[in-house]
Amino acid sequence: MAKDIKRLGKETLIYGTSTVLARLLNFCLVPFYTYYLLPGQYGEIATVFAAIALLSVVFLFGMDQSYLRFASEAQDKNKVFRQCFYGVLLNGLLLGGLLYFCSKPVTALIGLPQESYGLIRLAAAILFLDVLNMIPFTKLRLERRAWYFAGVRTASIVVNVLGNILFIAVLKKGPASILWANIFASLASLILLSPVLWQELKQGFCFRFDLKLEKELFAFAWPFVPSGLASLLVSVIDKPILVHLVGTEQVGIYQANFKIGVFMMLLVSMFDQAWRPFFLAHAKDADAQDTFSKVLSYFSALASWFLLGLSLLMPIIIQSNLFGNFHLISPDYWGGLSVIPLVLTGYFFYGLYINFMVGPVLTKKTRVLMWITLLGAAVSISTNLALVPKMGIVGAGWAVALSYASMAAALFIFTHKVYPIAYEYKKLASIAFVCVATAVLSYYAGKHYPAYSLHAKCTLLTLYPLCMWFILKTKNK
Repeated sequence: MAKDIKRLGKETLIYGTSTVLARLLNFCLVPFYTYYLLPGQYGEIATVFAAIALLSVVFLFGMDQSYLRFASEAQDKNKVFRQCFYGVLLNGLLLGGLLYFCSKPVTALIGLPQESYGLIRLAAAILFLDVLNMIPFTKLRLERRAWYFAGVRTASIVVNVLGNILFIAVLKKGPASILWANIFASLASLILLSPVLWQELKQGFCFRFDLKLEKELFAFAWPFVPSGLASLLVSVIDKPILVHLVGTEQVGIYQANFKIGVFMMLLVSMFDQAWRPFFLAHAKDADAQDTFSKVLSYFSALASWFLLGLSLLMPIIIQSNLFGNFHLISPDYWGGLSVIPLVLTGYFFYGLYINFMVGPVLTKKTRVLMWITLLGAAVSISTNLALVPKMGIVGAGWAVALSYASMAAALFIFTHKVYPIAYEYKKLASIAFVCVATAVLSYYAGKHYPAYSLHAKCTLLTLYPLCMWFILKTKNK
């Protein structure tokens, strides 16, 4: 068992490294975008990518999950691969063609100017190429070929970054440059995955669908569509709503500052990758619940420090002159700096949500996760519609925080019922108090003693880990 867990940890690190690299490089492109694109142009791209994220769920239709499920048990794995691949190929052709020829009404539907319909056509190409990559990628995961998987992902990221620089800075193609770079990145992935495709498809290009197997694949796959859409709605629905309520320029400003949340999201993602195999491996231990309780306390202490550090220092770093007169984000986008703490808070609550997932997973009642995600989507949509007209993009930031907070609260209540854990509530309350007190003191220093604001914030952030150490070492009576 120890050997298997060690291998799982190694593979998690390999998969995680490619994911972290992708997000960090995407963040590194944000300063580039803010200096080469106007806020309105960046807002159009953010809206298109929100649409791509939602449509990708429909294009794939859960077939990657079906392939994992059926290929892991089937004797004829090749048949399952071809069934799934040709299924997504056909679905991609139909939906991609429909999106291409209906690009003008779709452009109007998501609130973009009519002349931007070309962006939707490029999006259709991205969706089609990405869906072709998914089944080969899933095959690599199933066969535990982590290095191949990570290598293809990394190469695709490099092509994407170089493509952005070429199309935006050299060829001056405007906002469409970002989509063209993604197309070439997806093509690069498809080329690198071609040996996997050839290995599976060479056995018979004249393939007949097995209707019985197709029904089984479809029956298993379709529930992933509503749950996948609900999950994405929480994180991307704000862009289309903002376009209709405040325009593409404000969406661009919002998106540039929203991206700062990547640092907190990376912490949560890395914790998630380690947490799930950890609690599954220790679920039957005599002290399992005590261990899970302490994990929440330690996570809250570390994540709250990240939350405070990024919230207090990132606006200062962004507005500082770096390498002469260069800023991390162009001054044209500074109007959205107040969004950063709200987005970071939302990701903090998402980290708590990941902690509480121990309940439904260990009791095998995971269906509740779909309903909780739908709750988060409903809170996100309603809060955006209620607050954005009054508060602008700050209202969208509040929607992020409140939607993830509602998901964490709902999952906590459910987990408490099905798998009660005696969390260290006094320690958690102390952590929350110190976190809020640090934020209040920092705000007070910034407002009344601006000359000493940075020193005060750095001092408080230095003392914060000491406070957390004292709280965590204190016995929970």
